[in-house]
Amino acid sequence: MSNTAELDESLRQAILAKPDALLDDQSVMNALVSANERAMGSNIVDLRGIAMERMEARLDRLEDTHRSVIAAAYENLAGTNQIHRAVLRLLDPTDFESYLSNLGGELAEILRVDSVTLVLESAQPEQDAAVQRMDQVLKVVEPGFVATYLSQRGGGDRPDRQVTLRQMECGNARTHGSKADYIRSEACLRLELGEGRLPGLLVLGSEDPHQFTPQHGTDLLAFFAGVFERSMRHWLS
Repeated sequence: MSNTAELDESLRQAILAKPDALLDDQSVMNALVSANERAMGSNIVDLRGIAMERMEARLDRLEDTHRSVIAAAYENLAGTNQIHRAVLRLLDPTDFESYLSNLGGELAEILRVDSVTLVLESAQPEQDAAVQRMDQVLKVVEPGFVATYLSQRGGGDRPDRQVTLRQMECGNARTHGSKADYIRSEACLRLELGEGRLPGLLVLGSEDPHQFTPQHGTDLLAFFAGVFERSMRHWLS
């Protein structure tokens, strides 16, 4: 062996002293494997090297999957905590007007949305003073509005589903009011308010077109809709 191929004595002693460090260094091991393949020549197939490359590729895919699963778990936990905070805030008000004011205030901040609107169907179109004061968060509409609204803009033929998520070029002025031009996605939570009562709708609007899309899960929003239904039945009774 020529002098150029010989290891420096200090490097040789360092390797002999800590061989595990050499084996644990992926870059060094890749360099050694590449050098070994060059030494064998191009007409020799190293099956062990091929197997190692495949195992490394599989390991990289597993690591990517592992990171994706962890990220999804953290996101789901954050979403759960967010809904829990919203539910607790929903239970705080002691009168109905405060309850409605809370929808467009702290509750909207907790849910990180730009618009929150409660839509109630009524056979009586006239509105009292309290309803008019809450016009930004409470809309009283004609019977049949909820089903029609849910069938529009990608709602499909399932207006009876509890949660509908969809994207849009702009929001509907009847549900999002003055913020309609800025709304790019919305979550529609259908409300069953009790026997003998017309249905309602809680509409959450966002300026982010990706916040509510049909591909997103609806379990947490369905839970929130269930809590909201029960609180509304309490106030309406």
